[in-house]
Amino acid sequence: MKPFKVSVWSAFLFFVLSFSQLHCAEVYPSRPIRMVVPFGPGTGSDVLGRVLAQKLSQQLNQSVVIDNRPGASGAMGTELVAQSVPDGYTLTLATNATLVTYPLLSPKTASYRADKDFTPIAYFARTGMLLVTANLPANPKSLGELIATLKSKPVSFASNGAGTIGHLVTEAFLLGINAKATHIPYKGSAPGLTALIGGETMIGFTDMLITLPHVKSGRLRALAVTGSQHSALMPALPTVAESGLPGYSVTAWFGLLAPAGTPSQIISRINAEVRKGFGTAQLKERFGAMGADAVATTPEQFAQFLRVEMAKWSKVVKAAGIRAE
Repeated sequence: MKPFKVSVWSAFLFFVLSFSQLHCAEVYPSRPIRMVVPFGPGTGSDVLGRVLAQKLSQQLNQSVVIDNRPGASGAMGTELVAQSVPDGYTLTLATNATLVTYPLLSPKTASYRADKDFTPIAYFARTGMLLVTANLPANPKSLGELIATLKSKPVSFASNGAGTIGHLVTEAFLLGINAKATHIPYKGSAPGLTALIGGETMIGFTDMLITLPHVKSGRLRALAVTGSQHSALMPALPTVAESGLPGYSVTAWFGLLAPAGTPSQIISRINAEVRKGFGTAQLKERFGAMGADAVATTPEQFAQFLRVEMAKWSKVVKAAGIRAE
């Protein structure tokens, strides 16, 4: 009888543990979720992250709290999440800079890798960038004039920091037109825009979400948009591709990640809610008003997208000889 008693007891324990695990999976989330935005308040990432957090809070019936952790082109906040407990209660908003360009430019200091330290949840938004210059009489008034200027005299360009998407997008543009310019990195979006408005630097490829107000006020002049299509917010503005550099198309993108090892059922749950929320006409219109497209993907599609991005920007970094500054 002893073996029978042992087997019955084992079966009972198995049932209890299985039921407990299933119950835990069913009640996720049972407490607030932290979403780390590795950039400061008011940046494009922060604005879109707050929209996402608000939507997820409504759909998960649980608070999703934004935690701004700027520093090192977004690497500090991203590293924090990579080292967090993989339980679904710490997520990060990811961008071109945090997942692709920083690890490429700083392989010796980057403590994380997109393909090893994170589990993709969804790539949820993208936005074209604006090529802008100060609205000054001496500055170029079209992309054609800018290209001629870049090939005739020394010019400087602004970015939010070495290795940011604004830096690499400009380098890709310069490679395409076979020209050079001096990179002036600033510590964040606000100082970079201030420098552009004041004429300290001639050009910059900037985040559409935070640049449009300055263009509309007349402080900055937009020369082109980097995407493959015109922006609905500035339909008359040409793309870089149709204005002198055929084939050029770059977007700033935004995704949601969890630490590696996060249970698949939690990843699936969050992804389902992201796709549900971002499939609504209301949210698409809200993003469109900010110059962004809502494009939620599956985790597998996001993982494949990251592989393509890494390969693309690896070529730019090598061809331009870019190094971390």
